[in-house]
Amino acid sequence: MADAIYVIDDDLDLAQSLARLFGRHGLEAHAFADPAGLPSVQRGGEGGLCIVTDIMLGDDNGFDVAQSIRAWAPSAAVLFMTAWPHTADAVDAIRRHGGIDYLEKPIDEERLLRSVSEGLAWSRERTLAARAIERLSAREREVLGLVADGKSSKAIANVLGLSLKTVEDHRAAIRAKTGAHLLEDYVRLGRALPINLGDK
Repeated sequence: MADAIYVIDDDLDLAQSLARLFGRHGLEAHAFADPAGLPSVQRGGEGGLCIVTDIMLGDDNGFDVAQSIRAWAPSAAVLFMTAWPHTADAVDAIRRHGGIDYLEKPIDEERLLRSVSEGLAWSRERTLAARAIERLSAREREVLGLVADGKSSKAIANVLGLSLKTVEDHRAAIRAKTGAHLLEDYVRLGRALPINLGDK
């Protein structure tokens, strides 16, 4: 399925303008004034999904929207935009709420297009990794996460209270199910493991 972009702003004219901008660059984009409409258009497939949301949304805010999006689209990339930029908000957006970028209004179109392109690529990679992880058992996911953190098989055995052979068997199963061989493969898959964004 093709990539898609959802633009959320209580100024619907602005949201539609940005959607048209994406459309002119060959990207599928939809505009929303209310984030409540998003779950009705959630998608399947392996295409990337990028959410571009204003921080101030009437009674809602973009940070809360980002949290709710993770419930039904954990592989979506999120970009925040605002007319009232604050450094603290920018740091919060990126670190705590899983944002890809933080854009100030009026929007720099070149930066927006570049950030959305990066976000869609990130989303596609995370979607594929999540599909691979679905094939793993709960214990294999634990081992995957520890390998991604740089721990050796011996260290993992100590952490999980397993024999070294059992850990190696789990790693062999992970390789067979996901194709992961190098540490960078484990790190890439590890990024798609379920996380609590509030703890970041």
